[in-house]
Amino acid sequence: MPPAAAILLGYLLGSIPFGVLLTRWAGAGDLRQIGSGNIGATNVLRTGRKGLAAATLLLDLAKGAAAVLLAGWLLPGTAVLAGMGAFLGHCYPVWLRFKGGKGVATLMGIVVALHWPSGLVYAAVWLGLLGALRISSLAGMTAAISAPVSAAFWGRIDLVLLLLALAMIVLWKHRENIERLLNGTEPRIGKKSD
Repeated sequence: MPPAAAILLGYLLGSIPFGVLLTRWAGAGDLRQIGSGNIGATNVLRTGRKGLAAATLLLDLAKGAAAVLLAGWLLPGTAVLAGMGAFLGHCYPVWLRFKGGKGVATLMGIVVALHWPSGLVYAAVWLGLLGALRISSLAGMTAAISAPVSAAFWGRIDLVLLLLALAMIVLWKHRENIERLLNGTEPRIGKKSD
């Protein structure tokens, strides 16, 4: 059952809620009761601990990449399924009653591990927009959308459908942010809600 095992492996890795664990271990409280209640790095930043936010970002990214690489090594041919599992684990972790993060960092890790040129495009779009506009949600959503577009551009048609589906989930998880963007009320990095 390699496909099922790969999805389970990915899900278990992806479902590790690093933001919740790190803020708790650092004595910063329950991340789900802070700011937007999201478990990702942007909300960790609201605790005022930039180091914790950076660590959360890197660990969320790493778990997506690790799922892909481990499955590719242990269960050849199942890396894509493990990536999908990791993304779903991050967004819908069983340990947190399926209330997880929005998937931007974990998706980047998956993209980097599956096809590094698309991963570089993802990073450039995400960091470029974040630096220019300082709107975390907009930068993350645009980066997610860049993944299937970039994969298609590089001729990785085998990845386009998966990356498109995961980008759509990222947009769905950001639906409240989209509403605020349309209303002109989405705050920039450094302000209270996202």
